[in-house]
Amino acid sequence: MSNSGISANESQMDWQIYEQVTKYIYETLGKEAGVRIEGHGKGCKVRGKSGVEHQIDVLTSHTDGIHTYKTAIECKYWSENVNKDIIMKVAEVTEDSGINKGVIVSKCGFTPDAISFAKYKNVGLVELREMEEHDWKGRGRIFDIKTFVRRAEILSIVVDNVGPNISAEEIQPVQLKIIHTNGRTTNFATLLNEFKELVRQTEIGTNVEKYYPFVGAKLIHQLTKKVTPIRGIKFKGVLSEKDAGIKFHPVDEIWLIMKSIFEEKTFTISKKGVIKQDPPKA
Repeated sequence: MSNSGISANESQMDWQIYEQVTKYIYETLGKEAGVRIEGHGKGCKVRGKSGVEHQIDVLTSHTDGIHTYKTAIECKYWSENVNKDIIMKVAEVTEDSGINKGVIVSKCGFTPDAISFAKYKNVGLVELREMEEHDWKGRGRIFDIKTFVRRAEILSIVVDNVGPNISAEEIQPVQLKIIHTNGRTTNFATLLNEFKELVRQTEIGTNVEKYYPFVGAKLIHQLTKKVTPIRGIKFKGVLSEKDAGIKFHPVDEIWLIMKSIFEEKTFTISKKGVIKQDPPKA
């Protein structure tokens, strides 16, 4: 499985694909937090203090800059609930291996005793399974993708001129030209577009200001022929992002639902690998 999504063949689940999907989910969700996949599958083994070698389905790690923390993830693609014996096994493996945390991912959930014992042993429990009819309540079966438009908004234009101020009504970019001391001309609109490009390179919501000096230059209005000596032009703008009001439905159906038992978080995973977290319950 690649990070670009889940292929059609992989959507036909078995235990091996279940491990691959689990790896993909933890890798994707943990990317921003710096979580790395240390290993997975049959080749992922760690030797404990006992000298015994343990196979780990998915092994992850992350660091706070000083210490590195490892998590062992056990995948159970079973047709029955995971019981407390599996909790005990995972707890013992992590303790022997010096791994900081154990997590069990189960297709069919956990027995009440397993949940109680896991909480006592600080073992994480996650239910990961295909969507069932009752899971669709309040959800669309196909993802709605909103489109957003980023725009460089001009907040103000101030002409640093010699003499009477130029009113905002007179600043009409398509009608204005700057005549330099050497006779060269610059379209006001060209200068404005240059500033907009500068704004587009910044973070959304950040105010950007730039002063363009024009010593001895003149501003001419092409229709009124009004000529104004200027010293410079100051622009202020911001990069905004707005909902374009357009939705489209890619052929990407929701496939799996993932519930973290103790953290009370729920995610849905599509067949193309899109992962979305449900909003918290009111």
